[in-house]
Amino acid sequence: MWGMSSTGRVGRPRASSRETLAEAACELFLEQGFEATSIVDIANRAGVSRSSFFNYFSSKSDILWAVLDERLATLERRYAEDESPDAAASVRAGVLAVADGFAPDSLALAMVNATAMGLEPELEREASFRRSRVARAVAERLTRAGADRLHAEVAGAAWGGAVLAALEAWAHDGAGVTSLGRFLTRAADAASAITAVTPPGAVRQLRLVVHAPEFEEALEFYRDVVGMPQAEAYEAEGGARVAILDAGRATLELSNPAQVRFIDRVETDGGESDRLRIALEVADTASAVARLEAGGAAVEASARETPWRSLNARLRGPADLQLTLFQELGPQ
Repeated sequence: MWGMSSTGRVGRPRASSRETLAEAACELFLEQGFEATSIVDIANRAGVSRSSFFNYFSSKSDILWAVLDERLATLERRYAEDESPDAAASVRAGVLAVADGFAPDSLALAMVNATAMGLEPELEREASFRRSRVARAVAERLTRAGADRLHAEVAGAAWGGAVLAALEAWAHDGAGVTSLGRFLTRAADAASAITAVTPPGAVRQLRLVVHAPEFEEALEFYRDVVGMPQAEAYEAEGGARVAILDAGRATLELSNPAQVRFIDRVETDGGESDRLRIALEVADTASAVARLEAGGAAVEASARETPWRSLNARLRGPADLQLTLFQELGPQ
């Protein structure tokens, strides 16, 4: 059974009690099914006591997952202790290390023979726990490196899926004749595409705090008309309310007076910028202007193409915010 050996068999090395129990369990799962096999059955087949079983495994299922679980524990510790600046590279290296020296075992055998062993529901249920375990460890590592929570959670889910998918593919390809590393590398290539993290600075988030006397009007406009989903909302005593809206990527643009005058000439017909002006990137400036004007914004300058290949318009929105809408046009 792919390198699993047992005691007392001619020509084969003496196996540890753990290996003997694993082989006995797999034999019984094939003979009578997972559900019909008891821990006592496994201990008797292996020639050890029931109490000896629990020296190595906590349950029947643990027989299948113990080796992988040990490696996932190492992965979790590695991510928790790692402070290297390139979190994406750290995540990839940690996952690929799971394959180091990973020999065919009872899990690979069970994956190939899941139907015969009556293990399909059990394997899927237990696999979901391991996907979540990898996902959580990856997400925490990426979040610590500065990734936003949504990005980190999606990347974590991708890496959790990559590890289990690679194991499944390896098992079915013939785990005894090929390496897990080959499959895990291919899976890592797919997961890496969504893992990149912008190197963090001291600031983790840019948030513009706006005094909005007409709170409901402003909330409905920026949430429902402009299209900024509400991420958080809180209330406090005395009628205090705050809503935090998701505006996508945040940047801080600093302009000297000459640049401000230049921008005003390009964007407007004699208009002037407020000291603070909100610039929002949109997919289609013309339709966004029409939507915002219908929703209550006042147009201060209609859409026009800039020398840097964007389509810009300027409006005045609720809470007296001056808005620039810009659509990146790309190269000519």
